[in-house]
Amino acid sequence: MLEINFPAVLLSALIPLLVGFIYYHPKVLGTIWMKTAGITPDSNKKENMMKLLIIMILVSIPLAFFMQFLVIHQFHFYSMLANDKSLEIAGSPLNTFFTETMAKYGSEFRTFKHGAFHGSFSGIVLAMPIITISSLFENKNWKYVLIHTGYWIITMGLMGGIISGFPA
Repeated sequence: MLEINFPAVLLSALIPLLVGFIYYHPKVLGTIWMKTAGITPDSNKKENMMKLLIIMILVSIPLAFFMQFLVIHQFHFYSMLANDKSLEIAGSPLNTFFTETMAKYGSEFRTFKHGAFHGSFSGIVLAMPIITISSLFENKNWKYVLIHTGYWIITMGLMGGIISGFPA
């Protein structure tokens, strides 16, 4: 069975925080984001920043955990046969096929590049629609949508790359 790589998941859970420090820095897109969001530097100081960062990391862990199922194809192979009771019998033909196939192809497509592709694609097909729908109801403009979508495409790409390319 394919094991969950907890160090990779925990490391990739820090990516939203690290990318956010750079991406939303005033010298990158922070000033434009604040203007489109209608906030000022002073309005952010009212929040307890340590509390926000801890919550951000805590909610990034389930995202990172889920990302491995999006970027590692071998998880899908197991899920196809998960309820097949014949796999529980040692020496069964299916169990032998299963074990030999994973031994032969278990590390295929386990690169940073491949994970980054699937992570970025997930940002496009998952994050972009969510951000767009929420932003439309909040009367935000398209610049706001593009800034946040870009952040999540980059973030999910890096998360996917780390999870897929991290040694097991």
